[in-house]
Amino acid sequence: MSSDEKPDGRPAAPRSLAEALRARDDASLAALLRARPDLITPVPTDLTQLATRAGTRASVVRALERLDRFALQTAEALAVAGDPASYDELLGLMAGDDGDATVAAALPRAVGTLREQALVWGGDDRLRLVRTARELLSPSPQHPSPTGLGPTVQEATAGMSPGRIQELVAAAGLPSTHDAVSAAAALTALFTDRERMAKLLGQAPAEAREVLSRLVWGPPYGQVTADPAAHLRWLLDRGLLLPTAPGTVVLPREVALHLRGGRAHRETEPVPPPVEPAGPTGTRQGSPQVVDATAAGQAYTALATVEELLKDWDEGGPAVLRAGGLSVRDLKRTAVALDVSEPVAAFWVELAYAAGLIASDGEADERYAATPAHDEWRERPAADRWAELAGAWLAATRTAGLVGGRDAKDRTLAALGPGLDRSVAPEVRRRVLALLAALPAGTSPDPESVLARLRWERPLRGPQQEDDLRSRLARWTLQEAELLGVTGRGALSAHGRALLGAPEPHAADDAARTKDSPDVPGSPDVPDTPGDKLPVHHRAAPAGAPAAGTVPPGPADPQARAAARAAAARLLAPLLPEPLDHVLLQADLTAVAPGPLQRPLADVLDVLADVESKGGATVYRFTPASVRRALDAGRSASDLHAFLAAHSRTPVPQPLAYLIDDVARRHGHLRVGAASAYVRCDDDAVLNEILADKRSAALRLRRLAPTVLAAQADPAALLEGLRALGYAPAAESAEGDVVITRADARRTPPRTPPEPVPEGPPVPDATLLAAAVRAIRAGDLASTAPRKAPGTPPAPGELPRTSPAETLATVQAAVLTGEALWIGYVNADGAASQRVIAPVRVEGGFVTAYDHTADEVRTYPLHRITGVAELADD
Repeated sequence: MSSDEKPDGRPAAPRSLAEALRARDDASLAALLRARPDLITPVPTDLTQLATRAGTRASVVRALERLDRFALQTAEALAVAGDPASYDELLGLMAGDDGDATVAAALPRAVGTLREQALVWGGDDRLRLVRTARELLSPSPQHPSPTGLGPTVQEATAGMSPGRIQELVAAAGLPSTHDAVSAAAALTALFTDRERMAKLLGQAPAEAREVLSRLVWGPPYGQVTADPAAHLRWLLDRGLLLPTAPGTVVLPREVALHLRGGRAHRETEPVPPPVEPAGPTGTRQGSPQVVDATAAGQAYTALATVEELLKDWDEGGPAVLRAGGLSVRDLKRTAVALDVSEPVAAFWVELAYAAGLIASDGEADERYAATPAHDEWRERPAADRWAELAGAWLAATRTAGLVGGRDAKDRTLAALGPGLDRSVAPEVRRRVLALLAALPAGTSPDPESVLARLRWERPLRGPQQEDDLRSRLARWTLQEAELLGVTGRGALSAHGRALLGAPEPHAADDAARTKDSPDVPGSPDVPDTPGDKLPVHHRAAPAGAPAAGTVPPGPADPQARAAARAAAARLLAPLLPEPLDHVLLQADLTAVAPGPLQRPLADVLDVLADVESKGGATVYRFTPASVRRALDAGRSASDLHAFLAAHSRTPVPQPLAYLIDDVARRHGHLRVGAASAYVRCDDDAVLNEILADKRSAALRLRRLAPTVLAAQADPAALLEGLRALGYAPAAESAEGDVVITRADARRTPPRTPPEPVPEGPPVPDATLLAAAVRAIRAGDLASTAPRKAPGTPPAPGELPRTSPAETLATVQAAVLTGEALWIGYVNADGAASQRVIAPVRVEGGFVTAYDHTADEVRTYPLHRITGVAELADD
C-alpha cells in the first residue's frame, strides 16, 4: 500500500498546499497558472516553490481582487469558519439555518473557483483557506471583516483571568471547569447550541436584546462605562459581551451567528445582477439596422473630427509642456477648433495619439505634430481608418477621462501628459462591450445595471466607494463608444460586435441565459440541484478558460486582432456614404459639399478655402487669404480656374473668378529672402509705399538698392508683417526661385504608438503554459524522488555534495546501467538547480544526458555538477 493512500485504498488527504497541487493533473495546473500569471514569473522550480509563491501576500491579494462577489463572500465565510472546515459548515454559513436553494446551487462553483486558484485546498471534509488569505480576511480590531463578525470566544477570552472565566461559566448556568481552555470551550458549546442559546436569550431583558440587535451585523464593538447599566451587566456576566480593552466590549462570533440564523453575511449574492434594457421594458429595443446606421453616421463624424484635428496640427501643433502634455490653454483652443467640449477634445487628442497619428517632434522647441503614419492612414479607405482608430481605443491604457483631474501629488493631469495610464482600462472596455453584446441586437442597456454587474464581477475590497475607478471607466466606455460609433443609440452595432470578436446574438438564447444562468465568464456549470456538489468541486476548468468574473484582455495574437478589425471594416464599409467628386459653387464666394469628398478634391479645397460650417453638408468660404494660400502651395491662377470648373456642378461664379485673378495678379510681386531678410520688387514705387507706411516701422526696413529693402526681422516675420499690411509677398530661395509651401510640410520623425501598460504579468499562452507545467513537474520529481545518497544525505532543499571523483564514477556507472540520477547543477550565471538526468555518455569533461526537467537531451560540464545521487529503486 502506498503512503499516499488510506487503508481502504482512497487517496489520503493532502497535508499541505504543495501536496494538493501535486495531486492535480496538468490541465488543472495550467488553469492555475493562467488565472494567476504572477506565479509563473519566473517559472517555479518545483511544486513546493509554486505553493510557497501562491501563498505570498502580494499574490494572494491580487488573486482575491480578481474574485467575483460570491466567490469572495465564500472566502470570507471560510475565514470565520473553523480551520479546517467541512463543506456542510461552509454551506451553513452561506445559506443560514433555514437554507437557501440558490446559494446551495451556486456554492460549488465558488468553492471550485477558490480551489482552482489555489486559495482553498483539501477535501470537502477538510476545507482550508490558505494562511495568508485567512489573515487578510479574518476579523481584527484593525481590519474588520466584511462579514461584520468579531473574534471567537476562545480569541476574546485569551487574556482573561481564569477566575473571571469561571464566573462567566457559572453565570451562564454551566458547571465550573478545571482550566480556562475548557471553560472557553464550554461557553463556545453553549453559544453554538441553538436550543440552549435560545433559552438563555429568552431570559435577557428587552434592553439587552436591543443592544445585541445593534451589534449583530457589525461592527461588533461597543463602548461601556466603568459602571454599566443593569442590562449591559447582564450581558457581560454571561459572556454575551466580552471586554477587549478598558471601556470596549465585543460581541463574540458564536453569539452573532446565532442571532443571524447562522449566516456569515447579511446579504449573499450568488447570482450576478442581470444587465437590464434602458427604460421601461421594450422601449429601448430598436431595429438593429437603425442602430448600425446611427453608429455608422457617428463613425463618419469621428473620422471627420480626427482629420480636422490632424489638419489643424499639420504645420506644427501646440508646444509640449515641460512636464509633458498639452497646456490647458491649448486644449481649450483645440476644443474651440473642433467645436466640442474640452473633455471630448481630450478624448480625440488621446485617440489620435494612441493610434500613432500625432506625437512630439523631439526638437529643442518641442511641439506636437502629425506623424508620417498619418499620411499613410489618410490614404486608406474610410472603414479601414475607422477600424484602426477603434482598435487603438479598445487596447489603449491611456484614459482621456482623467484629464483635468489630480494625481497623487495633487498635480493636474494634462492631455497627452504622463499619469493617464490605467492598466485595467482595456479589460473594462472589453467587458462593458461584452455585456452589451449579450443583449438582444438593437437593445441599449441601463448604465446602472452595467455598473452593478461590473461591481459584482470585481467587488471592491475595503470601504466601498461609490465612484470607484472601474465604475468611472465603465461610464467613460459607454460615452466614448457612442462618440466613436462602436455603439448607436446606446446599443452595440454589428461592426462593434465584430471588432470585439463576439458572435452574432440570438435573442431567445440571450433571454434564456440572462434569466436562468449566472452567466459568469469562464465559470464552471452550476448543478441543477443543491446536493450535487462533489463532482463540481473537482471539475477542472477547460484549458484556456478565464477565471470567474474576468474577461480576457482580447486576442493576444496580432493576426487575430487584425482579423477582427478587418471584419469590422467590412461590415461598416457599406454603411458609410460614398465620397463625392464635386461641389456646388455659389455666388457669395462659398462652395457647398453635399457629402464627404474624395481625398484629392478635399485636400485641394482645404487649401483653397476655409471651412465655414459643418454638418450634413460642409460649407467652404473663399477669401483672399485662402486663395493666396493655394498660390503659395504652387498653384497658378489657371490651375485654380480649371480645378473649380472640373469639380463644380454649377458654373464658376464671376466674383470667385475675379477674386482668384486679383490675388494672383498681386501674388509674388514682392519677393522676400534671407539677408537677415530682404524685400525686392521691380516696381520701386511699391517699396517707397512700404517705407512710407508707419505700420512697417516694427520691421526696421532700409533701402539697399532701388528695388531692394533689407529688414532686421527674419523672413517668416517679414512675410507675416507685409501680409498684415495688405500685400501679397512670396518667399524665395537663395537661387531666387519662389518657395512653395505645402500644408503638410511639418512631420515628426517616425514614431510608434504608445505601448499599453499591462496590468501585472501578461496571461501566458498555451505553449508557455505547457512548457512551464512540464518544467515544474520535472523539478518536483527532482526534489521529491527517493535517493540513495552516498555519505550523509543532503538536507531538504539543498543540493547533493560529492567529490569530483565520486561524481565521475557515479555518472559513468549510470551510463552503463541506464539509471537516472539526481544532480545538483550551477549554471554559468551562478544559479543553482536540481535536475533528474539519464546519462548517455561521458567524454571530454562533459556528460550528455536526457534531462527530465527540460524534457530534452543536454550536455553538462562535469565541473559545474555539485554532487550526484542515485534514485532509490521505488
